[in-house]
Amino acid sequence: MDEVRRLPHSVEAEQAVIGSMLLDSRCIPEVIELLGSEDFYLPAHRDIFETMYSMFLAGEVIDPVTALGAMKSRGVYDEQTSRDYMMRLLDVTPTAAHARHYSELVREQSLLRQVAEAAMDIQGMVFEQKGEASDVLDAAEQRIYDIRQGRGNKELYRIPVVLVDVYRQIKEMVEAGGHLPGLQTGIAELDHYLGGLLNSNFVLIASRPGMGKTSIALNIALHATRSSGKAVVFFSLEMSRDQLVTRLLSSEARVPSNSLLMGTLGGDDWSRIGQAAAGLSKMDLLFDDNPAISVAEMKAKCRRVPNLGLIVIDYLQLMQGSPGKRFDNRTTEVGEISRSLKIMAKELNVPVLCLSQLSRENEKRKDKRPMLSDLRESGAIEQDADSVIFLYRGDYYDDEESQPNEAEIIIAKNRHGETANIKVHWEGQFTTFSSRDWQHEGV
Repeated sequence: MDEVRRLPHSVEAEQAVIGSMLLDSRCIPEVIELLGSEDFYLPAHRDIFETMYSMFLAGEVIDPVTALGAMKSRGVYDEQTSRDYMMRLLDVTPTAAHARHYSELVREQSLLRQVAEAAMDIQGMVFEQKGEASDVLDAAEQRIYDIRQGRGNKELYRIPVVLVDVYRQIKEMVEAGGHLPGLQTGIAELDHYLGGLLNSNFVLIASRPGMGKTSIALNIALHATRSSGKAVVFFSLEMSRDQLVTRLLSSEARVPSNSLLMGTLGGDDWSRIGQAAAGLSKMDLLFDDNPAISVAEMKAKCRRVPNLGLIVIDYLQLMQGSPGKRFDNRTTEVGEISRSLKIMAKELNVPVLCLSQLSRENEKRKDKRPMLSDLRESGAIEQDADSVIFLYRGDYYDDEESQPNEAEIIIAKNRHGETANIKVHWEGQFTTFSSRDWQHEGV
């Protein structure tokens, strides 16, 4: 590449960052908050930065002498140039007091390089006609989104770099006083076993029709946005947005859903509805009721949502695979969809909560509680999901031994912890699930 078209970088800023770290190791935590080794353009600077990164993680003293020794141990020391170049870095760095400013300059140039590289890759896909236009567009949006989210570089990461990130996450959890790492669902016992809804996790809630899948999904969506202040996007392929919000009003106002549907309101119902509507209007809850939406379209819409916290999809079996792609059978198509949802959760770094239907197999058994084998088109879904949760209500089958309004949340798969069977309270007239010790004031 000629001089005019060279990739953006600032040798002086990179030198000043490395020099600051060598002059005063107290600035190192601030620098590594902003930069990774991939942000440096020159390989020599990457080597020195990674060396000090590893030393910082190990709690070692960092200065020019110890850094040179560590470079020798790592095999990135050159007898002819390394020592002289490190001394030069110290000479050209006036002070470590401006380390943050130098780091921001380096980060700025790194972002510009990533945009330039993404643009070249996108141009290559266009001219080589790799895939359909929608595929190219989705790939282009993903590249830019990754850069915005700080995940633009697709490199291999050495374990010291990953360990620093893990160390930071653990420290944040300790400082938070052991609070849930994920979004709250509103059901305390479920949160206990799952740790809340964790970023990049694909969570499946499945049941037979009529058990309350949509209801619990709405309950979780509302509680998640209320408790976190983050945006929740609810994709409904079956019910309209008006029907969903009507259910939320019923639950929040404590007015039976049938009364809302039939218009048979009385007493202080209107007052309750008004208060509930005022509260709901403050929630960052977004709905999409397009019944023909694809995973790629979901992902494209969610990328544009600021402060995204959770994606909810109702429900899996109504979704279609990639447009224009042929599948041997429905099982293969559903497998591709579930895999795409898991990838979406990872790429957007938010939990994806998806509802699913069960086959009729459980109804053939004496004990009708669902099992993993009851998932329709199950194999790939079970494999892709980080957690699989079943809903079961004994009174739905006229089970004389069951308690009225008692429901069970069965955690059948939990990649991050134990499986469990949780008893919860079901209020059908308000389409609401809640913990058994929940009590509503004034009712």
